[in-house]
Amino acid sequence: MHNPKMQISNRVSSIPPALSIYINELVYSQKRKGRDIVTLSLGEAFFDIPMFDFNQLNVEKCYHYSESNGIPELRRKITEFYLKQYKAEINYQNEILITAGSKPVIYMAMQAVLNSGDEVLIHEPAWLSYQEQARLVDVTPKFIPFDCDIDDFHKHFTGKTRMLVVNNPNNPAGWLYSKEQLASIYKQCRSRGIYVLVDEAYSDFLLDETFYSMINLVPDKDGIIVVNSLSKNMGMSGWRIGYVVSSVEVISNIQKLNQHLITCAPTILQHYLARYFDEIIAITLPQAREVVQKRQRISEYMDQIGLKRLPGSSTFYFFVHIGQFEGSSMDFCLYLLFKYGVATVPGSAYGASTERFIRVSFGTESEERIHLALALIKDLITEGNCDEAYIHANIKSNGYKFFEETYAKA
Repeated sequence: MHNPKMQISNRVSSIPPALSIYINELVYSQKRKGRDIVTLSLGEAFFDIPMFDFNQLNVEKCYHYSESNGIPELRRKITEFYLKQYKAEINYQNEILITAGSKPVIYMAMQAVLNSGDEVLIHEPAWLSYQEQARLVDVTPKFIPFDCDIDDFHKHFTGKTRMLVVNNPNNPAGWLYSKEQLASIYKQCRSRGIYVLVDEAYSDFLLDETFYSMINLVPDKDGIIVVNSLSKNMGMSGWRIGYVVSSVEVISNIQKLNQHLITCAPTILQHYLARYFDEIIAITLPQAREVVQKRQRISEYMDQIGLKRLPGSSTFYFFVHIGQFEGSSMDFCLYLLFKYGVATVPGSAYGASTERFIRVSFGTESEERIHLALALIKDLITEGNCDEAYIHANIKSNGYKFFEETYAKA
């Protein structure tokens, strides 16, 4: 008897994997073969953080479940930090929820406030998981081109728009939304019953500018959902601690999802962070500033060699224009990786309007190696030619699949 083929969800099989992770898997494979890769594709900055004494924790508590919305001690620490650092007030008892990273909490926030058939509007360039999480929630992602004036966002609204997503500061461009821009976004959205979800994951990567959290502008949290984590700002991406701030009603509904999907963030890490939060911040905040100072120096070098990019002053990314290169941004990145040993991420991962860009991350490499890589990028842009046969040969000879072959399109 012939057994029928087992089913895989259409919803999941039709979405792509994360393109940035696909690129980094190629990087890891090349490194295993002994190649020296200048890795400008990782989405994090490496900090020097000491390991504090776990013996100072209540180990008996750490072995077990903790509050689903996060232990009170850590919720209080985070809200005190937001007040001190950004002058944004949060009630630690019922306006914040801590969970296992900001990725699932963005998904849960969408799940909590959206219905099937709704639309989520995303400002490009946009972190690539926003749109796929929207699809998994059974809503339709729509996009605002990167060059749209913020006061004109409403022109992209439809009768089905129920959420607008912005990343402040922006990954991958590095721009910072001003207080006036955030106010305009909120006014356009709230008057139409549209939630504003603001991902503030890079909030500490700036120097002389002032970061305005959406919480500053909407202290009662009405119609806003703010997401952040310890991954970028504190250089602790592997610990998977994220949090969400919103109204009591929204948080209580996200908490139900968290109970069913996560239960709680890792208890031992929550207690560790609550115990050493102030010490960690004192160590990591100066290093975040050093990263942005490094950004300024690299920006000056890019000006010297004539690399064009979107404007920005924050984060550890640049979004570089590939000029008249005859191939796609994906072709550019694959050729750059295989031919010159430099890893970057295609702009197509961040929106249709940014296909002619690549993301360059400088958080993990020395400035000397970054300068060498940027010079190679400039040479490839100037040359302009795309050797598709070379790219295809390397994909096949190394046993890789083309990105489009890694998932079944709907």
